[in-house]
Amino acid sequence: MTDIDALFDTHDTIGLAELVRSGEVTPRELVEASIARIEDRNTELNAVVNRRFTEALAEADSVDRSAPLAGVPFLVKDLNCDVAGLRSTRGSRLFADVVATEDCELTIRFKRAGLIILGNTNTPEFGKNASTEPALYGPTHNPWNLDYSPGGSSGGSAAAVSGGMVTAAHANDGGGSIRIPAAECGLVGLKPTRGRTPTWPIPASFAYPVGVGNCVTRTVRDSAAILDAISGPLPGDPYPAPPAPPAGSFLAAIEQSPGSLRIGFSAVLPNGTPVHPAGIAAIQRTAAALESLGHHIEEAKPDWDPRMPANAVSTAMGINGARQVIDRLERLGRPLADDDLEVFTREMHDRSVAKSGIDLSRALQQIEITSRDVARFYEDHDLWLTVTLGVPVPPLGWLDTSSVEAMFTRGGAFSAITGLANATGQPAISVPAGFDENGLPVGVHLMARHCDEQTLLQVAAQLEQVQPWPLIATR
Repeated sequence: MTDIDALFDTHDTIGLAELVRSGEVTPRELVEASIARIEDRNTELNAVVNRRFTEALAEADSVDRSAPLAGVPFLVKDLNCDVAGLRSTRGSRLFADVVATEDCELTIRFKRAGLIILGNTNTPEFGKNASTEPALYGPTHNPWNLDYSPGGSSGGSAAAVSGGMVTAAHANDGGGSIRIPAAECGLVGLKPTRGRTPTWPIPASFAYPVGVGNCVTRTVRDSAAILDAISGPLPGDPYPAPPAPPAGSFLAAIEQSPGSLRIGFSAVLPNGTPVHPAGIAAIQRTAAALESLGHHIEEAKPDWDPRMPANAVSTAMGINGARQVIDRLERLGRPLADDDLEVFTREMHDRSVAKSGIDLSRALQQIEITSRDVARFYEDHDLWLTVTLGVPVPPLGWLDTSSVEAMFTRGGAFSAITGLANATGQPAISVPAGFDENGLPVGVHLMARHCDEQTLLQVAAQLEQVQPWPLIATR
């Protein structure tokens, strides 16, 4: 192991950027070390599915070293975030030969921040599984235990970061797809407020109120710095951009105290079922830590109909996904073949195609009703604390897209908590909070008012100080 190689075990993204800025390492040295790690570790993890190593080395030699994260290797999820010259498959055999011709706006902003993109990461087909096991590329393995899931749909990115290939990676979230893999791999995963980051040039249609892009990271400060780099509106955005944080930047915010906050916590799923024992223990430890930090902690939760967000989000995003399939088939000039889509994806596609305009209108109204119900909780609470996942990290194969029955009976538990913030558009974060009986990570979930990522990051930074977590997976 070289000294530069060892940096990927001991530093975060900001730490590596500081070494580049000081001249202690060069961007090329970091990129070469990251490439070597991908080549060495990807065989067992299967996190990186497409590579652009030659282009990355050239970019490392010409990167603007005044950029805030200049020279740090990075990976982009293979779902709704195009990188010119890389395949853009959405984890689907139907799109397996599609190659992106231009960078999307989020990729442009990653590059502008100085990040060097080495390739893209594995994702379940269209992001429709809470485990990353697509038929196209095969399963990604959890670095903490290779027999277990890394989560989804940003499981490839989470495995790459937790597995030591890079220090941060792109992720996006339409029902928990940043926060679920962050929790399962022991990382920080922030879902920003609706409209905080761009989706263009992919016209996200009715998925836009639900899905949002950001990253998975090892540290809170990395999440803050990357969010600073990619936030901001584009002309013509369908929703108003959230205002800048009061501190001026998210990175500056975490150096400030949030003051004494009123935080409600809950140890049951929205349907009233208790979460798993390790989750309860994580909530209790975190609540005690927050109380020791001067926050007021009480058992309390928002009051809403838990059936609404799940059905509404599924309808809104399902119709958008069905349109992508239909558009693709029109370009190919053929009907949908039996092996184009996985069994569960085909089932959801067929259901979405059968939806009416009335169904879509009802779903969007349900999203609004849920948002107003949940907002009442934040009239007298600053944050809501839960576990990220109400169930333990599952083994690979537990969420089997070849079985519609398995997906319907098992899949809902994985987004039971996280999906609410997608329906309401509020920011939410998962931070590491210990381990379960199998030695796999457990995450706790904090949800704030609209546009208040600042408070989330400040509290997460406090927890990082009093309950520090490992930077990478150990086995």
